[in-house]
Amino acid sequence: MKIVRIGGGSIELPSAEEIGAKAANLARMAALGLPVPPAFVLPVGLCADIVAGKAHAMRDLRNGLEDGIAFLEEATGKSFGDRRKPLLLSVRSGAARSMPGMLDTVLNVGCTSAAVRGLIRDSGRPRLAWDCRRRFLESYVETVAGLDPALLADRLNELIAAEGVESDRELDSEALERLAFDARKIVEESDDGWLEDAAAQLERSARAVYGSWMSERAQTYRRLEKLEHLAGTAVTVQAMVFGNGGPSSGAGVAFSRDPSTGMPQPVIDVLFDAQGEDVVSGRRTPDTEHTLARALPSVAEELGSVLKRLETEFGDVQDVEFTIEDGKLWILQTRAAKRTPRAALKIAIDLVHEGLITREEAQQRTAGIDPAALVETSLVSTQPPAAVGIGASAGIVAGRVAFDSRSAQRLASSGDPVILMRPDTSTTDIAGFAVAAGIVTAVGARTAHASLVAREMGKPCVVGCAAIRIDTLAQHAQIGERVVSAGDWITVDGDAGHLYFGRCEIRLRRPEHELAELASWRAERSAMPASLQ
Repeated sequence: MKIVRIGGGSIELPSAEEIGAKAANLARMAALGLPVPPAFVLPVGLCADIVAGKAHAMRDLRNGLEDGIAFLEEATGKSFGDRRKPLLLSVRSGAARSMPGMLDTVLNVGCTSAAVRGLIRDSGRPRLAWDCRRRFLESYVETVAGLDPALLADRLNELIAAEGVESDRELDSEALERLAFDARKIVEESDDGWLEDAAAQLERSARAVYGSWMSERAQTYRRLEKLEHLAGTAVTVQAMVFGNGGPSSGAGVAFSRDPSTGMPQPVIDVLFDAQGEDVVSGRRTPDTEHTLARALPSVAEELGSVLKRLETEFGDVQDVEFTIEDGKLWILQTRAAKRTPRAALKIAIDLVHEGLITREEAQQRTAGIDPAALVETSLVSTQPPAAVGIGASAGIVAGRVAFDSRSAQRLASSGDPVILMRPDTSTTDIAGFAVAAGIVTAVGARTAHASLVAREMGKPCVVGCAAIRIDTLAQHAQIGERVVSAGDWITVDGDAGHLYFGRCEIRLRRPEHELAELASWRAERSAMPASLQ
């Protein structure tokens, strides 16, 4: 088995079938000279044998990790597990086709107690070091050790309350050190040596990411999206860059165009002093491109240039994950953006006008769109909204409220449209997404994995409705002075980000101009001699 190296002078450009679309695009960006942290990739071909537990696959995995670590240490000048200049790693998935949020990721791998001391010595930032340690424990415990994440989440919430702060972002280094110490005590019973063994952490994380290919949510997604032919996932191991180092650092997701409406302007979500999972998980509501431009104008300008370059290089709208480390921009991922059917139509036509794709390519990209999904909706009358959030996926729909995926499936079986209402959405809600007509969350972002899936499925979605207080156990939500119970009707406006009580009257309109333009292209092609088509 051969690993693939990315960055650090490597110019390898393997296919997505070999190393997954995520890593293939990462290699292309590195070859373009974009700021990409160095990485290495364990191939898709190893996945099935690792999942099956075959001995030769485990040997190949260990040998590949050993070769890859040597490459990363040379590329970064850091040492994995070192107590002076430690190298921390992210371990990510990547199939030949994008499966946003359906497979596992482990961050800050190698953050042992010795590495914490090394980070403090190297960076001079105790808060950064202890934050990485507790984040690693939270990620590893859930993804690799298979323990209940509530064990550590409850302790975090207790500490936030005791310190009198609003969130973990306001905890100082001393509080984070106590949190990391408490987390260690909680998980020590499951420790068979991994807590202080960076190599063991890496091997088990890689095995867990391969194993996530067979998770229930991943299998459900592949079935819904007709991706059951895919052979497996690759594993990308990449040098960590730190968005959680202070106010001039952060993590975010950027779209080169609006994936909900197709409008030709970037959509950017960013969380300062944060790591990537904070954004894509949808558990926090981020700042927007306007805040980034005010806080770090040079980074915002560079990111805008990167988005334009990637859109030109790939000939499509891009979904980009990035990290800002002490004012320096790093690009961690790019992929073709998931978009609503309505946006797909507009984007295809605009890309033709801009010379990025041909008319034939535009027709191919729009051929599978259901005409019914292109209908544009608007409200006949505008009463004041019951709650205001962020429009994450365009469209307007009325339906009956369900507070979990199983309830949504039961309610949908009666024939009525369903609105899935959650405190926050994760990709474990994929079965509920499939039957829901619309989705509403109390917190979250336009760029969270759940929002991406909603757009791909063409479901109106509103996130970040802070006015909603959801009690999933009692199966009701408090919106202002009114209680919404399971089965009640609400209307979701994914364009404006509004939520209304009851069933509002909805007006329908077809995008006749765009459809007419596509039809004229088809007519022109049909009139051409066969030899020229």
